Formats: sequence, C-alpha cells, structure tokens
Amino acid sequence: MDMRVVRRICQIFFLALFLWLCAVMTLGTGWRQLRGWPVNWFLQIDPLVGLGTLLSTGRLYAGMIWSLAVVCMTLAFGRFFCGWVCPLGTCQQAAGYAGRRTRSLAGKVAVNQYHGAQNLKYWILAALAAAAAGSGMFQGMMHVPWLVAVIVCIAIGYFRGVSAFYLGVGLMLFWALVAGFQKIAPGFLQIGLLDPICLMQRFVNFVMLPLVDGGIVDMYPGNRFYALGWFSAAMVGFAVAASVRIPRFYCRYVCPLGALFGLISQASLWTLFRKNVQCRKCRVCEKDCEGACEPSDRFRVSECVLCLNCMASCPDDEIRFGIASGRPLPIDLERRRLLGAVVLGVAAGPVSRLDPLNAAAWNPELVRPPGSLDEAEFLSRCVKCGQCVRICPTNVIQPAGIEYGFSRWATPVLNFRAGASGCQLNCIACGHLCPTAAIRPLGLDEKKTLRIGTAFVDWGRCLPWAMDRPCIVCQETCPVSPKAISTRIHFSFLDLGPLAVEAVDAAGIHLKESVLPPDQLATGDYYCVTGQDVYLRILANTDRLLVLEDSGVQHPVSEDPIRIAIRLQRPVVDPNRCIGCGICQHECPVRGKPAICVTAENESRHRSHALLISEPQSGQP
Repeated sequence: MDMRVVRRICQIFFLALFLWLCAVMTLGTGWRQLRGWPVNWFLQIDPLVGLGTLLSTGRLYAGMIWSLAVVCMTLAFGRFFCGWVCPLGTCQQAAGYAGRRTRSLAGKVAVNQYHGAQNLKYWILAALAAAAAGSGMFQGMMHVPWLVAVIVCIAIGYFRGVSAFYLGVGLMLFWALVAGFQKIAPGFLQIGLLDPICLMQRFVNFVMLPLVDGGIVDMYPGNRFYALGWFSAAMVGFAVAASVRIPRFYCRYVCPLGALFGLISQASLWTLFRKNVQCRKCRVCEKDCEGACEPSDRFRVSECVLCLNCMASCPDDEIRFGIASGRPLPIDLERRRLLGAVVLGVAAGPVSRLDPLNAAAWNPELVRPPGSLDEAEFLSRCVKCGQCVRICPTNVIQPAGIEYGFSRWATPVLNFRAGASGCQLNCIACGHLCPTAAIRPLGLDEKKTLRIGTAFVDWGRCLPWAMDRPCIVCQETCPVSPKAISTRIHFSFLDLGPLAVEAVDAAGIHLKESVLPPDQLATGDYYCVTGQDVYLRILANTDRLLVLEDSGVQHPVSEDPIRIAIRLQRPVVDPNRCIGCGICQHECPVRGKPAICVTAENESRHRSHALLISEPQSGQP
C-alpha cells in the first residue's frame, strides 16, 4: 500500500479522534459524554506543553509522561507528529491541497522553496521557552564565580584589547539586570498561545461546538458563549487561509511545537535520503513538498514533516526512507537573533509584571475557579488550553481578557453573568480535568467550604435598599447552609400620604377616595398602618377597598386615617459564611451591572486577600 494513503488514514483518524474528545467533554454518563474518555490525551502527548511547564515549575506532571514517548518516536523517525498526527497540520494540508490544484508545476515548485524566514519558529520557541524559565535559568550567574569571570574579562580587556573589555562590561550589566529580574521574574508561561494543540482545542471548544450545538446533536443544556472565541477563530482561520497560498504556512513559519520537533529530529535515526549522490535536478520532488525541506538538494531534516510526497513523486525512484549516512544539514539559527529572542523572552515576564495590578492594586474582579493555586503558581502552570472552560456545566468559567493584564490573558476566570448559573456546590469538574494542576482537584466536602471570593451588595442598585421595591432573590438562591445572606426588615411608607377612611365592615376598609392601584398591593409585602402604629397585612385591594389579614387586631375606626407601608427585606452578606459561588449575582434581577457582585476578596488561595481578621479563640488574648 502507498505510504501516503496510510498517512492520510492516520491524519483522518487522529483528526476525528481529536474532534471526538472535544465533543465528549460534557458532564454526564452517556456514551457521548464525559465517562472516562481520555480528553486530555492530545495535551499529554504534546512535548511543548511538558517542556513549558517543566521550565516554569521545575516539574514534569504525570500525564506528560506520554510526551516522552512522542519525543522518542521523533528521535527515531523525525517530525512524524506534524505530518501524521497534528490536527492543525491536517487542516492546513487540506487547504494547501485545494490551493495548489490549479497551479502549474513551476508554480508548485516555487511555493515549496525553503525560505530563511522559516527560522522564525525557532526564535519564537526560544522566546517562549526563555519566558517560561524566567530569570531562574540565569540563577547560576548570581554566584561569585560568575562575578570573578566578569572582573577577569574586564581586566584582560584593559591590558590586552577593548573587545574583552566591552564583553566584560556587557556581562556585568547583564548580571546586574538579572539580579533585578530575580525579584519580579518568575516563569512567564505563554506556550499555550501558539501551541497548535491548545490553539485547536480553543477553536473547536469555543467556536465550532457552540455553532453546531442544537443542530444534529444537543451537546449542552443551554446556549454556550465564550469570550475570545473570535480570537481563536481568527488565528486558526488565518493559518488555514494562508496555507492555501503557502502550504502549511503555520507549520513552516510560526509553530513552536514544530520548531521543537525540528530540533529533536536533527538526531533522528531514520530520515528521507537519496540513494545516489548524483541527481538530475528535475525538482519534481519539490512540487508537493509540505515542509519546504529541499529534497532535490540536501534534505533539511528539521523541516521535513514526513509527508512522503517527494518519495512518491521522484521519477527516478531515488528517494528512500531509512538510516542515512552522514550528518543532517545543520539549522542556521543566527546566534544574534537567537540570543535576542532569549533576552526578549526573559524580559517579557518582568515587563508584564510591572503592572500595578500585580502589586497592592490587585484587581478584585479577577475571580479564579475553585481550587486554583496561588496566582504566581497558577500562572506558571496554566497553558491556556481551555479544558476547564469547556467542561464547566454552567458556562461560568470564561477566558480572561486583556483587562487583567497580558500575563493573565486567556487564563480562566469566573463570569457569573455569562452562564446558566453560578459555580455549583456539587461540581468539581474543572480541577479534575486541568492537565497541569493549575486548578487542583477538590473533593465535594472541601468544595462546599472553599472560598472563591465574597459577595457584596451595592446599596445604590439593590431594589430594597435603593428603590424601596421588595426583592429577596439573592437570599432565596443562596445555597450555603446556614445562608450567607440574611435580611433586615424595614418598612417604608408609600408616597400616598394619610388616607381618610369612610367605613370599616366585614369586607374590609373602605376609603373615601379612589387612590389605590387595583390588585397591586396583594403581594404580601404591603401593610395597612393605623394611627396606633398597628401593621396589618393587605391580602387584596381595589381602588378604594383594602382586605386585611385577620390578625386578631381590631380594625381602625373610621375617624382614624391610615397609611400604606411596604415591608422591605434588605439583603446583608455575612463574609464568614459566603464562599463566593456567584449564584446570587447570576440570579439578581437587576440587569446590566447586578446589585450584588462577587469579588476575589477573602478568597482561600490568597492570605493577603483576607477580608476579615480572625477572632481569637477562647483562652487567647
């Protein structure tokens, strides 16, 4: 069988598997719901995710062991993942096939020529890896031997030549810069922004599935909306659209995962090679080359995605796949640009953290999902894969926007107005699905007591507080037991003034004038107040008649004027009990900005965000 057919079968299989694992990421026990499917498998076999979290945290998580198998297979066969497994690569290849069908042979060869700009992906990889490592990668420079070496360079330069002198001065300045970075430069993990697996997962989960939901299959109990879905659609759309003109555009010029595989494949055992040194340079082998790896000259192993098109196209049957003799063509990374990318990556973390939101002026509106680690540790682990966003049954977890700072962009936050409800007490899905434990797994008992934040009532917008209108929705929907929201009873008189009574009989109180709104005072919140300050609940009314509750109190005589009062139950939040689930905020009837909002104050994961000073225990001063 033609190996290209085998490759296409593999591509279709892995693309279908990828889409299936995204589709089944819905809570439930049905066969097309989350019931043990390995929905994180593509992330776990992604070496770039493993490398990024290893550099930023110093740990390789258990699930990422799968990526070592992919690395070993790359050492054996080269960049097989790009050409046989990657879902974004498959989509680009399909677009490239559609784009080259109308081109001439010369046109196909022209667009598949190697270009120096393909080194851009290696510089992107270097910048992302350096940013993930932060200043920790230069900790060895902080020791005395490093300082001695710098002084020696300066001394040699002073007596022997200016080159070493400038080198020593530059190293000294760099040492001082790194010393300053140590305070504010932990790992700056941004691997997930450009990693093709994370990118495709966000696109499928945030764009494709919500668009097709409700058609052939209902995947959600309600409509789904995601912030930054437009960005995922734009990035994938651009990558695929550009591949119509330049085959595998993203793979060739941008993809940091492809760059990582390219570096590893330099040591691969099996590669494509020509049997004979001599070649008549017909260049037919380049007409369908996916990676622009120059098969007609000297194979660039680092760019070859094992599409095997060259082997099938060669009219002389000269190209083979096996153990090649000799060393592969080295990658010219241009050391100055590579060093610049590393410096840029290391500097990116400190620059992003100069935002005052990272200091005392932290943004309390940034509410993380339950179980999230301390913010610095959270940012060093989160790869922005969107798994927690997708699995949330109420759609309350959303990717963060730029308003929280670039370092937090696309990380998960809670938006209690976006979903079907708040964060449910009996849901612990996000922590159990996070592939890097940025959100740690919780038990149900711990979840019910863990503080996400605290709810605050805005007295200027709350109906009972600001507008004298009855409402106890937040108190009724509070799921905490005993409830974290209590009410304070307050009576407010309607702007009707004292009302003259004409008669009192078994039917009720008859007024002299028609001043009452018919059938609008029987909600149970309106009271008739006599001259002796006796409050009687109104059961029904017309424009002149009040039917009162039989409370055993004698009705007022006709000479006494009465007033109409409304009983208001004004909500008050107990910060000792509130866990910040946000159900009250979601259910608040005040549209737009709700009258009760949850902020991150008093959250369990930050001691510095504590709202209350704990009371001393008995026996303590």
